[in-house]
Amino acid sequence: MTDAELMAAAAAAREKSYSPYSHFRVGAALLTKQGKLYTGCNIENAAYSATVCAERTAFFKAVSEGEREFSALAIVGGKEGETAPFCAPCGVCRQVMTEFCSRDFKVLLGDPTHFEAYTLDMLLPFSFTDKDLS
Repeated sequence: MTDAELMAAAAAAREKSYSPYSHFRVGAALLTKQGKLYTGCNIENAAYSATVCAERTAFFKAVSEGEREFSALAIVGGKEGETAPFCAPCGVCRQVMTEFCSRDFKVLLGDPTHFEAYTLDMLLPFSFTDKDLS
């Protein structure tokens, strides 16, 4: 799957967003090393702490089905009716990525026609990992 196809899958997942409070819709598309695709959207709740981000939705769907090896994640977001030029994952999502991905894991940010690639290390240079528990 190309980076552009992965971004398009994230944009399609964004259409399923449940965001009646913030009206900020996010879609994510997670690619496994075996080429399987898992998508997610943000799902809000009136009690904001119960809200789940698109990135974690995609990861948790994949992990709950036994996947543990990932190659890339695409994220597309923005207010309803718009696409933000850059929609970075929150800190909690970055920490979840760190649990399952290598430092060079690719994260694509932007929209389906214009996007940039980053590594997880660029997004979370001082992560907390299992090594910190040793």
